[in-house]
Amino acid sequence: MERPRFVNREDELEFLESRVERERADLLVVYGRRRLGKSALVREAIQDRENTVYWQATEETDDAQLTNFVETASETFPLLEDIQRDWEALLRALSREDAVVILDEFPYLIESNEALPSKIQRVWDLHLQESEITLVLVGSSISIMEDKVLGGGSPLYGRRTGTIDLPPLALADAKQLYPTDDPDSILQSWGVFGGTPFYLQALTPTASLAENINSHILSEHGVLHNEPEFLLRTEFGIREPQTYYTILRAIATGKRAANEIADFVGIDSNALGSYLAKLRRIRLIERDIPVTANPNATRKSRYRLKEPLFRFWFRYVYGQDGKLAQVGDNAYEQLVEPTFTEYMGPMFEQICQNALPSLVPNVYNGIGYWWHQHHELDVVGLADDGTLVAGECKYTTRKMTEGDLADLERTTQHIQWSPPAGTDRDHHYCCFCRSGFSADLKQAATNRDDVSLFTPDDILNAFPSPQAN
Repeated sequence: MERPRFVNREDELEFLESRVERERADLLVVYGRRRLGKSALVREAIQDRENTVYWQATEETDDAQLTNFVETASETFPLLEDIQRDWEALLRALSREDAVVILDEFPYLIESNEALPSKIQRVWDLHLQESEITLVLVGSSISIMEDKVLGGGSPLYGRRTGTIDLPPLALADAKQLYPTDDPDSILQSWGVFGGTPFYLQALTPTASLAENINSHILSEHGVLHNEPEFLLRTEFGIREPQTYYTILRAIATGKRAANEIADFVGIDSNALGSYLAKLRRIRLIERDIPVTANPNATRKSRYRLKEPLFRFWFRYVYGQDGKLAQVGDNAYEQLVEPTFTEYMGPMFEQICQNALPSLVPNVYNGIGYWWHQHHELDVVGLADDGTLVAGECKYTTRKMTEGDLADLERTTQHIQWSPPAGTDRDHHYCCFCRSGFSADLKQAATNRDDVSLFTPDDILNAFPSPQAN
């Protein structure tokens, strides 16, 4: 399978290219978690332009940063060699050249010079905004970028003319980089490696999923073996790492309610909130509420890991170095394979939720989980036309039967939801199953227009691959 050179990001590329082309000043901010391809994105946007400076900051002193920046920028603009080594003077000189200036890893610059945002604000207000310069600030530390660049307390607040908060690749794009065309293997690849470009580039195209997991994650020499620990300790500057690690391991192993997490970690539930807020801010976890609930009123919450690799790592790698070393090349077979189907269950549910608008087309006010007391549904969609779409997901080796459909119908009756605009409530039932469906369930779906059955192949077809660049 030949890999595309650059996958998707069409909207972000179009936005950057349009701003670079227009004849006015722009101050753009591109940020997001490390490994998402921010640097590749901005380099792609300027690859055919001549009046550009792409420079990546390092963890050095401010004087060293300035010297290094001038050395790089002088290759395109030799006049900078005679300019005072000062950010305001350098940027002002570049603005007279209508330059495109990209400062990558901007948080490193702030750490070496806390006054830099104020300096950029001053030169922007006095000179740059009347020029045709395009200044792009790129950063991986979400907290620093939000506090020091985007936040209301930042000197740069209100100056930016555009922002890209870069997410991971969607499944439709990520699957182009998986070393498989088999639908179930694609779902499993997503369940482990997700849509983070760096993780996908690490995959060996000729190897199976099990082999890739063994060599890149489970092996102590694997490029992703310590990836979550590296990001938590260096990128986000988290203090009390043990507490955060234990919270993430609790969620990865199925403790999703706040009281369950607090009990597992051994901290007071009131103190847990600040830890969860930090992890949500840096996009590692997210909060689920019943899809029918008011997010500002409900106290029902469950938490899940957003990044699949983190979920896999905290379940199978964290604290397991001794076992992993002992079993060696058999690590996947002995430590992962026995429970991997169970691990994939929640990942399968999320994929089915995301596929629902394509599989059962409608305008939805909400799609997600629903639970109340002892009742729970994996997929619920609330449609504008008054249809409540209810779905059950089974990532097992067992086929779904008509009995599963009956259970789904009974559970759906417990959902309290009134359609908008006083329309009558209707129901549509979806069965999502890895292993297919029994003859009686297929017959029921044939005889009824309110029942749909979806296999992994159907689900993946709801995520058509866009044209690669």
